[in-house]
Amino acid sequence: MKTWPLWFLFFFLAISLSGCAHVISKDIRTKSEPSLTLNQVRQSPETFKGKWVIWGGEIVQSVNQKDGSTQIEVFQMPLGWRGEPKETVASEGRFLVSVDQYLDSYIYRKGKKITIAGEIQGEMVKPLGEMDYRYPLISSKQIYLWPDYYYYPYPDYYYDPWWGPPYWWGFGFGIIYHHHHRR
Repeated sequence: MKTWPLWFLFFFLAISLSGCAHVISKDIRTKSEPSLTLNQVRQSPETFKGKWVIWGGEIVQSVNQKDGSTQIEVFQMPLGWRGEPKETVASEGRFLVSVDQYLDSYIYRKGKKITIAGEIQGEMVKPLGEMDYRYPLISSKQIYLWPDYYYYPYPDYYYDPWWGPPYWWGFGFGIIYHHHHRR
């Protein structure tokens, strides 16, 4: 049985993990409270004022303000281990993000996935349809806008014959083709 040199195993491990890091910096992650959920904050936003959170989801809209800042409304989704919003029906609602700079609303447009680290500022009440909705408000410290499609670090075993070739046609080709042509 052939044994691999120890340096090779460390090298392989370093290369393997380099593309799989969390999208929010370690410094900010240590300041945030991962157990603090949107539901908890919605119950009593003033109680959690000043706490840091990492939340994500899908952009509902981005509105540029007169003072040069941007306000982003996000439909919350649970986050994966890298911080990516996961497709689910189990959302805890919506929240607002205040960014103290101009962000182009075409780039930060409806439907884009986003992960945000920020500080809870309280809440803002805005109309949603015909009702008033209480949005938890956070001020952004770091934002990650996800590309339209990205390579998942695990195999995509699901195969839909209407959406591209099967996974086994070539490593990765099926995944890239599948996600690119699904729009």
